[in-house]
Amino acid sequence: MQTRFSFGGDEHIFAEVGEAMSLEAFFKSLFITNAVRDAKIKGVTEICPANASYQVKFDPDQIKPDDLLTELKRLDSASEKSEPVIKTRIIEIPVLYNDPWTHETLMRFRERHQDPNGTDLEYAARINGLESVDAFIKAHSSAPWFVSMVGFVAGLPFLYQMVERKRQLQAPKYLRPRTDTPKLTVGHGGCFSCIYSVRGAGGYQMFGITPMPIYDPNQNISYLRDFMCLFRPGDIVKWKPIDRAAYDAAVADVDAGRFAPVIRDVSFSLTEFNRDVDAYNAKLDGVLPGRLGFEAGSSDHRPGSRASGLLSHRHPALRRHGPSRARGRQSPGR
Repeated sequence: MQTRFSFGGDEHIFAEVGEAMSLEAFFKSLFITNAVRDAKIKGVTEICPANASYQVKFDPDQIKPDDLLTELKRLDSASEKSEPVIKTRIIEIPVLYNDPWTHETLMRFRERHQDPNGTDLEYAARINGLESVDAFIKAHSSAPWFVSMVGFVAGLPFLYQMVERKRQLQAPKYLRPRTDTPKLTVGHGGCFSCIYSVRGAGGYQMFGITPMPIYDPNQNISYLRDFMCLFRPGDIVKWKPIDRAAYDAAVADVDAGRFAPVIRDVSFSLTEFNRDVDAYNAKLDGVLPGRLGFEAGSSDHRPGSRASGLLSHRHPALRRHGPSRARGRQSPGR
């Protein structure tokens, strides 16, 4: 579709690149917002890429709205001729699927779920035509995911599965949102996965939990000292299923300041990806330790760098934070 532009008050221009989420729409949005950033247009104060759209905030005393709109339309035309290739990172995220903390939480809120007699993983497996929870976990973790946007809650990534649309996992949000979700829960709503960066309200299906912090406003965690949020749009995520022993060991490493995320710099070509999705994903997977794939550089682990059951006291979300309160903030599932 042709990009639709509209003004948001006196200080914003909103651009709708596509009516539905697609990698093509996402790449176009990412190309334009990166171009706006690189151009250092006088008067532009904020740039926010999203799934199939973007928004630019500007100071009307420094640049006329129509002048900025003209520049955005020029960049939009240029994007049609650009090669869909980006320099980005692939980040391995360990996940304890079917963990005791999200299980305890989801059981507290079954009356708000489509299936009050099962679990979120059982429900998601069934509606996606998979024979078991294990089969669903394999489908969820076998292909990589693009970070298409970061927001609603600070540091929270929205993740889009890198497979053909007919193979994408889908699951609706809860019928009514929960008032509690453990920090670092791996959730899913519609065709998007996410990681809850903080404890709070939410309505995405809950599949597991990661021991890997993704947001640190105090910037005490080693790999978040340059920037408090791990993710940026265009990052690629690969889930790594782990068991409880590995989870506990990772939490201990985080607490001791020893945890080092697995991050590799890669170049991603949308054209080559579309030519053979599974083969290209296998190459991406090979970038990670212990596997064969295309060559990649080791990232400096700095997200801000442009180089591109029963509850246990061991879960940091429940150990370090008091009871959550639903404040009506928009978040996945609200």
